[in-house]
Amino acid sequence: MTATYTPLTAAVLFALASAAPAFARDQISIVGSSTVFPFSTSVAERFGKSTDFKTPVVESTGSGGGLKLFCSGIGEGFPDIANASRRIKSSEVEKCAENGVTEIVEATIGFDGIVLANSRNAPMLEITTRDIFLALAKDVPNGDGTTQPNPYTMWNEIDPDLPAVKIEVLGPPPTSGTRDAFAELALEGGCKSFDWISALAQSDKDAYKALCHTIREDGAFVEAGENDNLIVQKLQANSSAFGVFGYSFLEQNSDSVQGAAINGVNPEFEEIAEGNYPIARSLFFYVKKAHIGMVPGIEAFLAEFTDEDTWGEDGYLVDKGLIPLGGDVRTVWSAKINGLELLDM
Repeated sequence: MTATYTPLTAAVLFALASAAPAFARDQISIVGSSTVFPFSTSVAERFGKSTDFKTPVVESTGSGGGLKLFCSGIGEGFPDIANASRRIKSSEVEKCAENGVTEIVEATIGFDGIVLANSRNAPMLEITTRDIFLALAKDVPNGDGTTQPNPYTMWNEIDPDLPAVKIEVLGPPPTSGTRDAFAELALEGGCKSFDWISALAQSDKDAYKALCHTIREDGAFVEAGENDNLIVQKLQANSSAFGVFGYSFLEQNSDSVQGAAINGVNPEFEEIAEGNYPIARSLFFYVKKAHIGMVPGIEAFLAEFTDEDTWGEDGYLVDKGLIPLGGDVRTVWSAKINGLELLDM
């Protein structure tokens, strides 16, 4: 089952967590990435139907928001599992430790591509990561080794071969792992194509990251929340707009939206699996080991997720758009996950 997450205050969460030494909750709680959400939801529903355990509650809060909740403490008021479309940050691991969450099991579950999509009623875009950087960065090079506030309002101002339409891109908020990965892979990928900026990475890493990862805030990029289905709906209504979301949502809505070719590579299953598509990332979830044995079914849920019929090459998650890990890699990760091997940063 799925639910809409309603944030609780720290005081309420603490009271829930410390109200009793044993957990009263008998249902797995999962929060986090909107990209991992459909995969986790599918496993949760299958798990609820095929076992005697209750169907886990899966909530789409974004990777950053989910990990913040996950790291807030131990107890029934805190989630058991956090989905993430990026790896957990060292700062988040430190925050977990501050709140007593010291034993974390990491799971890499597969790959996903990030697409720049538009309506099938409009021409398919062929674009480069350099074009994406020039379209969406807050500051861009002005030709003399310095930068200026982004002056581009139309795609064809960047390249005459691009459409003569206003730059309008709907995407996720800063709490999203998709936003983080898009900045790192797409924006930075285009940013470092300028030689002097690439050199800046060696001399001033902070300045380099600020330039390459900061998205403009003048209306060209529109934060559309954590609901990727809402972005798809808006693209259907506005054929001039583009949207940023995971490949799985493109796969599920391929009758109405299409993904742009990036650096000459289309966002297709095989291209992502083989590492050719330039905007692809790994997907994760994190398990609170202290909750195992306190909340029933966590180990059985991990076994369901890592079953070959689930995440394998012919598993049911592939039908949802998951790009599976290679067979040998799946074997390694299955052993780590089911063996409850602790995260090593």
